[in-house]
Amino acid sequence: MTPWGAALDPESVLPEYPRPQLARDSYLNLNGYWQYAITGAHREQPPGDGDWDGRILVPFSPEAPLSGVNRHLQPQQLLWYRRTVTLPEGFAGERILLHFGAVDSSCRVTVNGIPVGGHDGGYVPFSLDITDALAAGPDANSPGGQHEIVVRVRDLSNTGSASRGKQTLDRGGIWYTAQSGIWQTVWLEAVPQASISRLLLVPDLESVTATVLVDDLRSTTDSTDLQAEVTVSAGGHPVADAVVVPGTPVRIPIPDPHLWSPEDPFLYDVTVRLLADGKETDRVRSYTALRTVGTGPDDAGHLRLLLNGRPYFHAGLLDQGYWPDGLYTAPSDEALASDIRAAKDLGFNMLRKHIKIEPLRWYYHADRLGILVWQDLVNGGTAYKHAVVTAPAVGAAHRSDDDYAAFGRADEQGREQFLAELHGTVELLGNSPSIVVWVPFNEGWGQFDANAVAELMRRLDPTRTIDHASGWHDQGGGDLKSVHFYFVPFRLQKSWLAGSRAVVLSEYGGYSLRIPGHTFNDKEFGYRRFRSRRALARAYERLHRRQIEPAVAGGLAATVYTQLTDVEDEVNGLLTYDRRVVKLDAQLVRRINAGLRRAAGG
Repeated sequence: MTPWGAALDPESVLPEYPRPQLARDSYLNLNGYWQYAITGAHREQPPGDGDWDGRILVPFSPEAPLSGVNRHLQPQQLLWYRRTVTLPEGFAGERILLHFGAVDSSCRVTVNGIPVGGHDGGYVPFSLDITDALAAGPDANSPGGQHEIVVRVRDLSNTGSASRGKQTLDRGGIWYTAQSGIWQTVWLEAVPQASISRLLLVPDLESVTATVLVDDLRSTTDSTDLQAEVTVSAGGHPVADAVVVPGTPVRIPIPDPHLWSPEDPFLYDVTVRLLADGKETDRVRSYTALRTVGTGPDDAGHLRLLLNGRPYFHAGLLDQGYWPDGLYTAPSDEALASDIRAAKDLGFNMLRKHIKIEPLRWYYHADRLGILVWQDLVNGGTAYKHAVVTAPAVGAAHRSDDDYAAFGRADEQGREQFLAELHGTVELLGNSPSIVVWVPFNEGWGQFDANAVAELMRRLDPTRTIDHASGWHDQGGGDLKSVHFYFVPFRLQKSWLAGSRAVVLSEYGGYSLRIPGHTFNDKEFGYRRFRSRRALARAYERLHRRQIEPAVAGGLAATVYTQLTDVEDEVNGLLTYDRRVVKLDAQLVRRINAGLRRAAGG
């Protein structure tokens, strides 16, 4: 157990508002105990009243200890959820939306026995309009009437082609326990017929360009022209505003701009009012920051990553986002923030969020606490051929990724789903100022058409840097020459520096140390093993002084050490899996990171 899991109150599970960049006052959290059942995959109807298996603590998956279930959903099974909800007095709106932060991986939902929709894909939020189903309920007109929500889930995990990250039914080594079902907050929201559905906030160094998107379900007889008022504030005081037409981008200059950086993560508050004939119909709160990213030369001519137009060295950690008590789901909001604080306390200014999309509150903490984020997309595809995807790790040539079968991507539907999820991920996270690099593929896992994918991402988001193929099977695209080194000493190669891409060491290290009493099991996975903190510290310092610092001075633009925390068999984290022990002296790590920044000229 983590400290937060040990202190968990089942009556108050992740109660925080889950969508900080589109917040309304209307909010009813549905986390807590639901009924659950696991049945065969061909069952069409939910279990009867006496046939449920017990209760599950949502939003923890049944495989997670905090769920109270301790069962593993198999591909030939269905996971069912049921609960009743009573709308509180005053929870009024013309429409009621049911929101799911994420459900792994395919689900269908009924309300009062009426199908209201579903979703495929386990990593992005979705919303269902349940207004009509609520009105058709048996207690619809009764004060305090109850409504039944049923969720049907199927998860093929690594036996299908859907995106799954590092989950596998046969866990071990670098592959982790598969989890399923609801794993982020479930909540209700009351909205008007014409409501703000999305904000696009694109910053630069002096302004923010705002686009307000509206979902308008009013009848043609009562439709009027809509306008949106956007107000940008700093410290509670308005500094800029604009009236915008929904769907039309408007640039809003910010006087005396206060730029965002990890050292000074200044955020501007944003309020948007939707007006019909001058009357407010909807209001949301958001935030943004002023900053730009990219690549460019330093004074020595080395191609560097830029922040706000200046070279900025990224000293980062690989961050898997797994928890021993909650698996994909952090046991509390403070736990999410604590991981970011721990990285910053060790002197790192970047986290590479590895093969996982976090709840939106994690990105909010990254934005407000100030840490750069490299965001991986979630890999999918059928079984990977080990000899193909890992061959470059031991010196074999990189292969063209148009050989779909070799990379486990022969399934056209799976490729199309990945591209749809790419769109959804950019749409979901595009407003977060901390995200500076997109990483569509890692080490060939489910990789295909990486150059075309990188260009698609650039069209969707021309403001961020792209690492098109992290590690190996480089196709020559994107903005970064991205390499992984674990098994041999790292040396910067002149041929890498000769190109038009900045060179980054996007994984390295992985030094392991078991801390008795703080491990997942008796296994130990790491790329070099140590038996004492003192030996680990000596090796860690020697690695950076002898290999990494000279490379940084020679033009290496970023580093990503493996990794922030232990994860299951992997005991190569700087923190133990339960987050209770930091294995290296914080002053030592801070001093080494400061040395890397000096070597980069920072």
